[in-house]
Amino acid sequence: MTNVIYLLAAEEAEDFPLEGGNSILLPKNYDLVWSLVVFIIIFLLFWKFVLPKFQEVLAEREDRIKGGIERAESAQAQAKAALEKNNAQLAEARAEAAEIREAARQKGKEIEAEARANAEAESRRIVENGEKQLQASREQVIAELRNDLGQNSITLAEELLGEELSDTTRRSNTIDSFLSQLDTVSARSATRK
Repeated sequence: MTNVIYLLAAEEAEDFPLEGGNSILLPKNYDLVWSLVVFIIIFLLFWKFVLPKFQEVLAEREDRIKGGIERAESAQAQAKAALEKNNAQLAEARAEAAEIREAARQKGKEIEAEARANAEAESRRIVENGEKQLQASREQVIAELRNDLGQNSITLAEELLGEELSDTTRRSNTIDSFLSQLDTVSARSATRK
Protein backbone atom coordinates (compact mmCIF):
# COMPACT_ATOMS: atom_id res chain seq x y z
CA MET A 1 0.00 0.00 0.00
CA THR A 2 2.79 2.32 0.69
CA ASN A 3 4.10 1.63 -2.80
CA VAL A 4 0.88 2.92 -4.30
CA ILE A 5 1.19 6.19 -2.45
CA TYR A 6 4.73 6.64 -3.67
CA LEU A 7 3.71 5.98 -7.25
CA LEU A 8 0.87 8.40 -7.10
CA ALA A 9 3.07 10.95 -5.50
CA ALA A 10 5.69 10.58 -8.17
CA GLU A 11 3.19 11.06 -10.98
CA GLU A 12 1.59 14.11 -9.55
CA ALA A 13 4.62 15.71 -8.01
CA GLU A 14 3.80 18.99 -9.59
CA ASP A 15 0.56 19.34 -7.71
CA PHE A 16 2.05 19.43 -4.18
CA PRO A 17 2.13 22.96 -2.76
CA LEU A 18 5.55 22.69 -1.20
CA GLU A 19 7.15 21.36 -4.32
CA GLY A 20 6.82 24.59 -6.27
CA GLY A 21 9.18 26.57 -4.08
CA ASN A 22 6.56 28.29 -1.94
CA SER A 23 7.45 29.13 1.66
CA ILE A 24 5.39 27.99 4.61
CA LEU A 25 5.94 31.32 6.37
CA LEU A 26 4.77 33.60 3.55
CA PRO A 27 1.24 33.24 2.17
CA LYS A 28 0.35 33.86 -1.43
CA ASN A 29 -0.06 37.41 -2.71
CA TYR A 30 -3.83 37.18 -3.19
CA ASP A 31 -4.19 36.02 0.48
CA LEU A 32 -2.16 39.02 1.62
CA VAL A 33 -4.25 41.48 -0.41
CA TRP A 34 -7.61 40.17 0.74
CA SER A 35 -6.45 39.91 4.33
CA LEU A 36 -5.23 43.52 4.13
CA VAL A 37 -8.61 44.69 2.69
CA VAL A 38 -10.58 42.92 5.46
CA PHE A 39 -8.18 44.31 8.08
CA ILE A 40 -8.64 47.87 6.79
CA ILE A 41 -12.46 47.52 6.78
CA ILE A 42 -12.47 46.13 10.34
CA PHE A 43 -10.02 48.83 11.44
CA LEU A 44 -12.22 51.58 9.98
CA LEU A 45 -15.35 50.14 11.63
CA PHE A 46 -13.50 49.82 14.93
CA TRP A 47 -12.15 53.37 14.54
CA LYS A 48 -15.60 54.79 13.69
CA PHE A 49 -17.84 52.95 16.20
CA VAL A 50 -15.98 51.08 18.89
CA LEU A 51 -13.07 53.42 19.70
CA PRO A 52 -15.27 56.52 20.43
CA LYS A 53 -17.48 54.51 22.79
CA PHE A 54 -14.40 53.07 24.46
CA GLN A 55 -12.88 56.56 24.85
CA GLU A 56 -16.18 57.86 26.19
CA VAL A 57 -16.34 55.07 28.79
CA LEU A 58 -12.70 55.71 29.75
CA ALA A 59 -13.32 59.46 30.05
CA GLU A 60 -16.41 58.85 32.19
CA ARG A 61 -14.51 56.43 34.39
CA GLU A 62 -11.65 58.93 34.71
CA ASP A 63 -14.12 61.67 35.68
CA ARG A 64 -15.70 59.39 38.28
CA ILE A 65 -12.31 58.51 39.71
CA LYS A 66 -11.24 62.17 39.81
CA GLY A 67 -14.60 63.14 41.34
CA GLY A 68 -14.26 60.36 43.89
CA ILE A 69 -10.76 61.51 44.79
CA GLU A 70 -11.95 65.12 45.05
CA ARG A 71 -14.92 64.05 47.19
CA ALA A 72 -12.62 61.97 49.37
CA GLU A 73 -10.22 64.90 49.77
CA SER A 74 -13.16 67.20 50.52
CA ALA A 75 -14.57 64.73 53.05
CA GLN A 76 -11.13 64.35 54.61
CA ALA A 77 -10.77 68.15 54.87
CA GLN A 78 -14.25 68.38 56.42
CA ALA A 79 -13.42 65.59 58.84
CA LYS A 80 -10.19 67.32 59.80
CA ALA A 81 -12.04 70.62 60.31
CA ALA A 82 -14.72 68.84 62.36
CA LEU A 83 -12.01 67.15 64.45
CA GLU A 84 -10.32 70.49 65.11
CA LYS A 85 -13.69 72.03 65.99
CA ASN A 86 -14.49 69.13 68.33
CA ASN A 87 -11.07 69.40 69.96
CA ALA A 88 -11.61 73.13 70.45
CA GLN A 89 -15.07 72.50 71.94
CA LEU A 90 -13.64 69.76 74.16
CA ALA A 91 -10.90 72.09 75.42
CA GLU A 92 -13.53 74.79 76.03
CA ALA A 93 -15.76 72.30 77.85
CA ARG A 94 -12.83 71.17 80.00
CA ALA A 95 -12.00 74.78 80.87
CA GLU A 96 -15.66 75.46 81.69
CA ALA A 97 -15.82 72.29 83.82
CA ALA A 98 -12.71 73.43 85.70
CA GLU A 99 -14.33 76.83 86.31
CA ILE A 100 -17.53 75.16 87.50
CA ARG A 101 -15.56 72.86 89.84
CA GLU A 102 -13.65 75.84 91.24
CA ALA A 103 -16.89 77.82 91.70
CA ALA A 104 -18.44 74.79 93.42
CA ARG A 105 -15.43 74.51 95.74
CA GLN A 106 -15.71 78.20 96.61
CA LYS A 107 -19.45 77.88 97.14
CA GLY A 108 -18.85 74.79 99.31
CA LYS A 109 -16.31 76.69 101.41
CA GLU A 110 -18.75 79.58 101.76
CA ILE A 111 -21.58 77.22 102.76
CA GLU A 112 -19.26 75.45 105.20
CA ALA A 113 -18.15 78.75 106.74
CA GLU A 114 -21.76 79.95 106.94
CA ALA A 115 -22.86 76.66 108.52
CA ARG A 116 -19.97 76.84 110.99
CA ALA A 117 -20.89 80.44 111.89
CA ASN A 118 -24.55 79.47 112.26
CA ALA A 119 -23.58 76.49 114.42
CA GLU A 120 -21.36 78.67 116.63
CA ALA A 121 -24.11 81.28 116.95
CA GLU A 122 -26.64 78.56 117.80
CA SER A 123 -24.19 77.08 120.30
CA ARG A 124 -23.68 80.48 121.94
CA ARG A 125 -27.43 81.02 122.03
CA ILE A 126 -28.00 77.61 123.61
CA VAL A 127 -25.25 78.24 126.19
CA GLU A 128 -26.68 81.67 126.99
CA ASN A 129 -30.18 80.20 127.35
CA GLY A 130 -28.75 77.45 129.55
CA GLU A 131 -26.93 80.00 131.70
CA LYS A 132 -30.10 82.09 131.96
CA GLN A 133 -32.12 79.04 132.96
CA LEU A 134 -29.40 78.03 135.41
CA GLN A 135 -29.36 81.54 136.90
CA ALA A 136 -33.16 81.57 137.12
CA SER A 137 -33.15 78.11 138.71
CA ARG A 138 -30.44 79.22 141.14
CA GLU A 139 -32.38 82.32 142.12
CA GLN A 140 -35.52 80.25 142.51
CA VAL A 141 -33.70 77.69 144.67
CA ILE A 142 -32.14 80.50 146.73
CA ALA A 143 -35.57 82.12 147.19
CA GLU A 144 -37.10 78.78 148.18
CA LEU A 145 -34.21 78.10 150.56
CA ARG A 146 -34.58 81.54 152.11
CA ASN A 147 -38.26 80.93 152.56
CA ASP A 148 -37.69 77.51 154.05
CA LEU A 149 -34.86 78.78 156.23
CA GLY A 150 -36.96 81.72 157.28
CA GLN A 151 -39.84 79.45 158.22
CA ASN A 152 -37.48 77.12 160.03
CA SER A 153 -35.78 79.99 161.81
CA ILE A 154 -39.14 81.40 162.92
CA THR A 155 -40.24 78.00 164.14
CA LEU A 156 -36.93 77.56 165.92
CA ALA A 157 -37.06 81.07 167.39
CA GLU A 158 -40.63 80.49 168.60
CA GLU A 159 -39.58 77.26 170.23
CA LEU A 160 -36.55 78.95 171.82
CA LEU A 161 -38.45 81.96 173.00
CA GLY A 162 -41.47 79.97 173.94
CA GLU A 163 -43.79 82.47 172.42
CA GLU A 164 -45.27 83.01 169.04
CA LEU A 165 -43.95 85.72 166.76
CA SER A 166 -47.08 87.27 165.46
CA ASP A 167 -45.96 90.42 163.90
CA THR A 168 -45.04 90.11 160.24
CA THR A 169 -42.51 92.93 160.36
CA ARG A 170 -40.90 91.41 163.33
CA ARG A 171 -40.99 88.07 161.63
CA SER A 172 -39.35 89.46 158.44
CA ASN A 173 -36.70 91.30 160.51
CA THR A 174 -35.85 88.08 162.28
CA ILE A 175 -35.63 86.22 159.01
CA ASP A 176 -33.48 88.88 157.40
CA SER A 177 -31.08 89.05 160.34
CA PHE A 178 -30.78 85.29 160.40
CA LEU A 179 -30.07 85.12 156.64
CA SER A 180 -27.51 87.94 156.85
CA GLN A 181 -25.76 86.07 159.64
CA LEU A 182 -25.78 82.95 157.44
CA ASP A 183 -24.28 84.92 154.55
CA THR A 184 -21.48 86.30 156.72
CA VAL A 185 -20.73 82.82 158.11
CA SER A 186 -20.61 81.33 154.58
CA ALA A 187 -18.43 84.22 153.36
CA ARG A 188 -15.98 83.68 156.25
CA SER A 189 -15.78 79.95 155.64
CA ALA A 190 -15.15 80.57 151.89
CA THR A 191 -12.24 82.96 152.69
CA ARG A 192 -10.69 80.50 155.10
CA LYS A 193 -10.53 77.80 152.49
